Amino acid sequence: MGDRDLYAGLIRLHILHHAAKEPIFGLAMIEELGRHGYKLSPGTLYPLLHGLEQRGYLRAREERAGRSVRRVYRATPMGKRALAAAKGKVRELFGELLEG
Repeated sequence: MGDRDLYAGLIRLHILHHAAKEPIFGLAMIEELGRHGYKLSPGTLYPLLHGLEQRGYLRAREERAGRSVRRVYRATPMGKRALAAAKGKVRELFGELLEG
């Protein structure tokens, strides 16, 4: 994606949206974002997840999946508040983008 920087905020909001609804993990988010036209590699997604966790928007825990262990992420209360605030801003922006 050539305009990755332009979409980075939307991708973060998309991740936060799903993490607020249910636990998420990397591969499932890569697939989900792919359905929306975002082609992300693990090398791109995992730093985004870790950054959201470091900022306090996500909390991770390790969960056993068969023989492997994976990190599962949930939105924190702070992440849910930030998502709620962002929804208004996104609604306003999309309204302007779709006007003209």
